[in-house]
Amino acid sequence: MDKARETAVRILYEVHENGAYANVALAKALRQMDLGEQDRRFVTELVYGAVKAGGTLDWILRRYVSRPVRKIQPLVREILRLGLYQIFYLDKVPASAACNTAVDLTKGMGMKGLSGFVNAVLRTAVREPEKAAFPSGKGHATENLALSSQHPEWLVRHWVRTFGFEAAEKLCAFDNKQPVLSVRANTLRTDREALLAELAAAGAEAEPSQWAPEGILVRHHGALDALAPLQEGRCQVQDESSMLVAHVVGPQPGEFIIDCCAAPGGKTTHMAALMHDEGRILAGDIYSHKLQRIEENAARLGIQSIETEEIDAREIGEQYEAMADRVLVDAPCSGLGVLRRKPDARWRKTQQEIAALPDLQLAILESAARAVKPGGVLVYSTCTIELAENQGVVSRFLEQHPEFELETTGHYLPLPTKHAESKMVQLLPHIDGTDGFFICRMKKMDQTDKKGLDVEGYFWTDR
Repeated sequence: MDKARETAVRILYEVHENGAYANVALAKALRQMDLGEQDRRFVTELVYGAVKAGGTLDWILRRYVSRPVRKIQPLVREILRLGLYQIFYLDKVPASAACNTAVDLTKGMGMKGLSGFVNAVLRTAVREPEKAAFPSGKGHATENLALSSQHPEWLVRHWVRTFGFEAAEKLCAFDNKQPVLSVRANTLRTDREALLAELAAAGAEAEPSQWAPEGILVRHHGALDALAPLQEGRCQVQDESSMLVAHVVGPQPGEFIIDCCAAPGGKTTHMAALMHDEGRILAGDIYSHKLQRIEENAARLGIQSIETEEIDAREIGEQYEAMADRVLVDAPCSGLGVLRRKPDARWRKTQQEIAALPDLQLAILESAARAVKPGGVLVYSTCTIELAENQGVVSRFLEQHPEFELETTGHYLPLPTKHAESKMVQLLPHIDGTDGFFICRMKKMDQTDKKGLDVEGYFWTDR
């Protein structure tokens, strides 16, 4: 039995039936399986490709089966998805090989009685590919875009309404690009130039980021677990746009900083580096295992100023009222700005889930605001391009909290960009060429900012 394809099928089963994340399930399987480098690359291509094509593959499958897809035996369903992915999307795999290996997998995985069904479905797909032609012509443009770009139709329709068809098309295309690994130099131990030289010496192809002064784009590299600068704490994997957040917060040595939704700690450790590891950073999260990841990252990077606490971000304000110099709310969000990095995320999201997020985000922001000292800074960020989760949440917050003033967030970006004068910074993938990200900086006015207003009474009534 083909070990590479069997491994891919079992990973797909974990993703679709047990809710595993594709990258996590893939990494775990590759660690456990004794596969050569070529097979490892093939498994990776099969898994990421089939997961990303998810709903589109099921649409194709429905063209060739009479029963509902959900009623097909789960492992057989994964075998069929994998077979169809190879037939329709992998030119380098002969159609005969896709069919034959699928039949062998069905038999080898204990489902011999269903091998004829698998063979018939895939052979028909090879003989009659026209059955899977996507709808086209007048009235089908959005549906065609969704299927051809492998995105949920509801999401594409939403983007078309929000940004226009051409922009939605570009957003979908961006999501399907291979993401480049980006790392942040740990300036407590090295600098960007030295790290670039070290990566080059290790055989990696790397270049400086145009967005963050510590950022590096690594276009070619070996296994990450063998990359010495990463393992020895001289850099941290972090998206380019994410690196901007710590600069907007602007932490200073000796300050008390709260990072409300801190895991896995990329922004937390970045803030620690910017304040030279002098001061105190409280990293909060509701999951203890995620706090462990922050602690592990901090230890690897040699950081002493971070402490973790298992806490609901909606309780931060009550426990740390008016104590923090700066508070970061990197809010839980729909993640629609980083879909290229998470091939399974586009199919996990629902309209209902996304619609419920702004109320949660506002509740967290309001609690975090209570923790800010008068004169202190509150930063709100997300990795989404949803207006309701970004500008909408901030607008609602400011309407209810006149003690906070919106600053020109773009002034705090570390490098010159076209966003320099933006009150709120919204990075859009199809325009900015980076992950979608939103950042907003607000200041809590102190007594001198009030122009004679009774500060004690002002804050009392607002609570």
